[in-house]
Amino acid sequence: MSQTVLESLNQALHRMMQTDERVHLIGEDLLDPYGGAFKVSRGLSTAFEDRVWTTPISEAGFVGVAIGMAMGGLLPVVEIMFGDFVLLAADQLINHGAKYAWIYNEKVDVPLVVRLPMGGRRGYGPTHSQTLEKHFLGAPGLAIVATNPFVDSGRLLETATRYDRRPVLFVENKKMYARRQRPIQGGRCEAMDARVSPGPYPSVSLSFGSFEMADVTLVAYGGMAELAVEAAERLLIEDERYCEVVMPTSIQPLEMDAIAQSVARSGHLVVAEESPGAGGFGAEVISALPAAAWAALRAQPQRVSALNLPIANSTALEAATLPDVDDLLAAMRRVLPTAASRSATG
Repeated sequence: MSQTVLESLNQALHRMMQTDERVHLIGEDLLDPYGGAFKVSRGLSTAFEDRVWTTPISEAGFVGVAIGMAMGGLLPVVEIMFGDFVLLAADQLINHGAKYAWIYNEKVDVPLVVRLPMGGRRGYGPTHSQTLEKHFLGAPGLAIVATNPFVDSGRLLETATRYDRRPVLFVENKKMYARRQRPIQGGRCEAMDARVSPGPYPSVSLSFGSFEMADVTLVAYGGMAELAVEAAERLLIEDERYCEVVMPTSIQPLEMDAIAQSVARSGHLVVAEESPGAGGFGAEVISALPAAAWAALRAQPQRVSALNLPIANSTALEAATLPDVDDLLAAMRRVLPTAASRSATG
């Protein structure tokens, strides 16, 4: 049985700290037996007592310390207890860490990873359930990477920590922690055809049929990835239409090759995100489509996102606010031609 996403991340941290003394962990409530709010850091303070730094409640302070550690040659990994709190460190990230390579004429770099448990569907209410990485889109010098169960989450974190010389926001959807990794082997992922793009932060494309048969492209990342696959399966069963799901892990800079190639095949595009849509991921994907992909579109692209409201404590209201499988399915049906018009046009 495969690891959970949480186990993959935890073992990656153990592996990195075992093999590279430059890796340090810093954040709130990291010490055992607590081991962090979601237990991703469990066992690390016991095994590496002198390299796990538990801090007061001061996100701006300890992110600033971590930036200094990175500039001094270390590889710090910051854990923000809930991703919602990253806004408290926004000045350190945007006005300091992300700019230092330019300010100091590339004589320094800031190889820093800030882990962000984001997302809702766990009943944590309006200030602990948000998906806020979109507010960092467009910040020069800052990379945003989001994992999902279809990539090796631990390896992705290791790439960001050991090999990326930029500050990286590493987005981990909280609902995903208990999910099993769904590995891709030999071009297959369970009942689906699978493709993985090259590069350190791959995009994964999945289809229940041949990629050449795709009727619609559904782009989703992070916590929306498995919902997108579920919607693709329902579209095939209920409508006999094929959906290609494309899941980028590099959100900034946005990896567009796999998306553009899929749109060129399908001619229809739906983009999904868990946050409210204004100024977000969906808008960026659509605006970044290359001319060839635009020329292939046969209908206006559709966006699926959360309502522009705070996330409620009530389970029913939270579910009504966040996008779900039914929303994805409805968007694909809106963008696709009806069976009658498809038959008339061949």
